[in-house]
Parts: sequence; structure tokens; C-alpha cells
Amino acid sequence: MNVQILEIAGQRMAVLPEGEYQQLAGMAEDNSDIQAAILAEQRAKDGEEYVPFEVVERLINDESPLRVWRQYRGLSQQALGEKIGLSKMTISGLETGKRDTNSRNWRLLADALSIDLDDIIPIN
Repeated sequence: MNVQILEIAGQRMAVLPEGEYQQLAGMAEDNSDIQAAILAEQRAKDGEEYVPFEVVERLINDESPLRVWRQYRGLSQQALGEKIGLSKMTISGLETGKRDTNSRNWRLLADALSIDLDDIIPIN
């Protein structure tokens, strides 16, 4: 490595050719990516769920979170409703925003979908 040490305004600085700097920056980025992958692998081993991009994209695009998660879990409106004691019409109304329900039912829905309440409850 071809490095030159200079003192500028009382501070020691290392100066190196741009190509070597780019190589070091690339190695640092690779190391950062490796560390992130190691942490992600550990979180997966600890049971953290990975959500496919398509699901995230639907949520970002303001599609009904209840609908997105229900479909991702492979449940029909009828099946989800039966699981927690609500009608298919109620589930449909919640997904379209035409109905609201109490906090207990939102908790039951979240539990039935194995997600956090914050992942589906509407923000008013």
C-alpha cells in the first residue's frame, strides 16, 4: 500500500492513491455486508420471520394490512373469521375500511395472523 502521512491543521492524515482508497472502501463495504448477513442469519435462527418483498410492497402501497397479511397467511375471509368468531362480512368490511371493531377483535385478528397488533390496526 502506497500511503503518505501528512499533518494538516495539527491533525495527522493518511493520503493514498484513489485506486487503493476505492479498494479499501470496497473491502469495508463487503465487511459491513458480511456482518449484516451474520446478524440476519442469527435473527432467523432465533425465529424472526422474513417477509417477502411482494408483501412489503403491498403494505407500502397502502393496501389493507389486514387483507395483505390474511392472504399471505393463505386464509380466506371466511377462514379467518371462523378462527376468531367474526363473520366473513365483518372481515371484508374491516379490510375495506367500511367497518371498525373493538381492540379485543383487532388483538384476536393479529394473534390469528401471528403478527403484532401494530401491523394491522388502522391509524386514524
